Amino acid sequence: MTLPQPDVSVIIGAYDAMPYLVECLASVRAQTLDAARLEVIAVDDGSTDGTGEYLEEFAADAPMPVTVIRQENSGGPSGPRNVGLGKAAGRYVFFLDADDRLGPEALERMVAAADRNGTDVVVGRVEGVNRAAPKSMWGQNLDRTDVFSSNIKFTLSAQKLFRRALLQRHGMRFDESLWTGEDALFTMEAYLRADGVSVIADHTCYYLVGREDGKHVTKRGSYTLRFDSARALMRLIAEMVPAGPRRDTLMVRPFVVTLLPQFGPKYLKDDESVRRRKFELAKPLLEAYWNDEVARRLKVHERLRLHLVATSRPELLEEVVAFVRSKKTPAAVLERKGSRLYLAYPHFRDRTAGIPDAVYLAPPREARAFPGYREDRIDSLVRRVARRARRILPSREDGPGDRAAAA
Repeated sequence: MTLPQPDVSVIIGAYDAMPYLVECLASVRAQTLDAARLEVIAVDDGSTDGTGEYLEEFAADAPMPVTVIRQENSGGPSGPRNVGLGKAAGRYVFFLDADDRLGPEALERMVAAADRNGTDVVVGRVEGVNRAAPKSMWGQNLDRTDVFSSNIKFTLSAQKLFRRALLQRHGMRFDESLWTGEDALFTMEAYLRADGVSVIADHTCYYLVGREDGKHVTKRGSYTLRFDSARALMRLIAEMVPAGPRRDTLMVRPFVVTLLPQFGPKYLKDDESVRRRKFELAKPLLEAYWNDEVARRLKVHERLRLHLVATSRPELLEEVVAFVRSKKTPAAVLERKGSRLYLAYPHFRDRTAGIPDAVYLAPPREARAFPGYREDRIDSLVRRVARRARRILPSREDGPGDRAAAA
């Protein structure tokens, strides 16, 4: 007798996940998706705290089929996820971290969204529990979108619903050479190759749980791993998206989320050798991918810090970082009858520093918060028309991630 194909394979990689695993598995058991339409593949990655035994207890009486695989510790989440993916039979796969949990009805809603819209990836709303979670992409439900015309590039964790046929067609796996950021690489590739992405913004599908023991956080002193992650993601984007506005839009993510924090408040605590090393690691990335179009898309303090790194000005960076850490509001300098607003962060119009005014020019979304700013109506109209055209018309820059290539 041939068993029907499950709708979803839930893949759980677990390492010393107790007691968080208890609530994680309870959230799986509580899903409203029919148990016959669901399978669980759990990989115990060499746990020593009873995680493996608890997984086997769950498998013994779970309402859905559960496969437990126990292996030697691999050192990271990529290996267990790849093992689970190799065993998956579902039409879709969902990667669930063992210390997090699913929201009520999450899988039912996500499968319905993918089936209704014919999309390859579904991004469900995430909420943080004792830790921060992404926010900018939950403005509204989106039946069908892509990584260029929405904010999904700022949620690259692996906890999404992926059509397994997409992953199989492109031989997609997690990069086991990366110790952090492996999920960003995997998810960005999926976004680029997908025939559409759905966003569920009005229902929490996933709870991102902060562990009291801090084991979900990359180990202290591992700043070089962040540069490895940024390098890998930038390279992927460059390989899959031709140079131009679409690539620049995506490059904002690794620059702001991965690279920039290395020149944030923690930079003030770094000794001189670490500071020099950070500049050395950042230099080839900035030379390859930093340009005026990427810079234009950033907030002023983000752009200013990366400009100083790109131009090798560590002697100026410390004061800027200290100002940002203080959370002071910089003075606003309005010119051209209020249509140009500069934010006077440190070194603004300092002849000795010689930083171009353009670095301090606030983009409209940032300038609107300041009294007296008047957005240039012509510039605003041109931007709106350009954005609409990018969303509707085929682009000459279409790369391997577009619908035609994914079909």
